[in-house]
Amino acid sequence: MRILSRKNQEREKQGPEVETVPEVESAVPEPVAPAATATVEPNPGPVEAAATPAEPATPPELAAPAEPATPAEPAAVPVEEELAEVEEAAAAEETEIRLKAADLLAPSRRDLSDHLKPVQPEQPVDMAEVISFANQKGGVAKTTSTLNLAVALSELGNRVLCIDLDPQGNLTMSQGIDPDKCEKSMYDVLVDDLPISEVIAHREIDIAVASIDLAGAEIAMSTKIGRERSLEKALKEVHSDYDYICIDTPPSLGLLTINALTASSKVIVPVQCEYLSMRGLVQLQSTLKMIQENLNPNVHIEGILPTMFDSRTLHAREAVFILEENFGDLVFKSRIRKAVKFAEAPVRGASVLKYDPESRAASYYRNLAKEVLSDGSS
Repeated sequence: MRILSRKNQEREKQGPEVETVPEVESAVPEPVAPAATATVEPNPGPVEAAATPAEPATPPELAAPAEPATPAEPAAVPVEEELAEVEEAAAAEETEIRLKAADLLAPSRRDLSDHLKPVQPEQPVDMAEVISFANQKGGVAKTTSTLNLAVALSELGNRVLCIDLDPQGNLTMSQGIDPDKCEKSMYDVLVDDLPISEVIAHREIDIAVASIDLAGAEIAMSTKIGRERSLEKALKEVHSDYDYICIDTPPSLGLLTINALTASSKVIVPVQCEYLSMRGLVQLQSTLKMIQENLNPNVHIEGILPTMFDSRTLHAREAVFILEENFGDLVFKSRIRKAVKFAEAPVRGASVLKYDPESRAASYYRNLAKEVLSDGSS
C-alpha cells in the first residue's frame, strides 16, 4: 500500500491537472472600437481568451473615410431684435445732417455747431424805386424827362442813378460824356454780366453810360438764358445805394425795353400832345400786361406825362383832353411845355435845372418831382 503525502492526496481529489497555454500577444494591435458603440464585456478567463482567435486589424488605407464635421448653423435672430435694429438705424438717419448737392459735388469739412445755431432773420434792405420812361414812339422827350426829373429828385435830397439803355446815347451825351469813347458801357453789363458799378460816371447825378454797342445787345442776348432779367440782376448790386433809379429806354418795345420794364416798379409814359403819339399807348399797355403776367407782376404805370405842350394850339388842348378822358388820374397834373432851354442844355452837357435854374423850363420838372414824391408817399 502506497502511502501518499498529504499534498498528493489533495491533487488526486482535484483530478488530473490541466496545462495552461500561455497567452500569445498579437503582433497587430486590435482596432479600438468607437467610444459611442463600445460595450464593456466581462474579462474572460485565461481559457476563453485562448480559445477565441484575435481579429486581424484593418489597414488604414481601407478604412472608411471620416465624415467631415457639419458646421453649426447660426442661431436664428428673433424678429423683435431685427425690428429694434431697424428702428435704431432709422433714428440715426433722422438725426444725421443731410448733405446738400453742393457738398456732394465738392465735399468739405463742416462745423456742426453752425447748423445748431438759431437762424437769424434777414434784415430788411432799403430798395431803390426803379422808374422806367417808356414809349415806342421817338421824339416824345423821354431822355429830357429822365434826366431833368432825376436832377430834380436829387435837389430834394434823394440819391439818384440814371441808366441809359438807348443805343443813341443821348442821355450820356446830355451829361457831357462822349458815348464813342466809353470803354465799358451798359452793353457789357447786359451781355457779359459786368458789374454795373464799373460803368457808372459821376456828374450832376450818377449815370450808367451807354454806347453804340447797345444796338447789337439784343442779338448778343438772344441765346442767353434769362435774358429778360439781365438788368434786374445787375441792379441788385446798387439797389441799396440809391433812392431812385431812372431808366431811359429806346424808342421800341424790344428786349432792352423789356429788360427795363422787368426791373422796374413804376413806368412813366411821356406823351407828346399829338394824335400819333397817343396811339402808341395802346401797344405799350399790351406789352406791359404781358410783362405783368410773365415777368414782373408788380410793375405798373405811375403816370402819363404830357410833353411839348403848346397851349396856344387847339390840337394840343384836345390831345390833353383825350388823355384825361381815357386815363383819368393816371395823367400827371404837371405839363411839360415847349421851351428852347431843353434844346440848349444838352449842348452844355447839363440838365436844364443846372443850365438855367431859374427858368420856367426848370420849374416844370421841379413840379413834376414833387408830384411823383407825393404819389409815392400816398
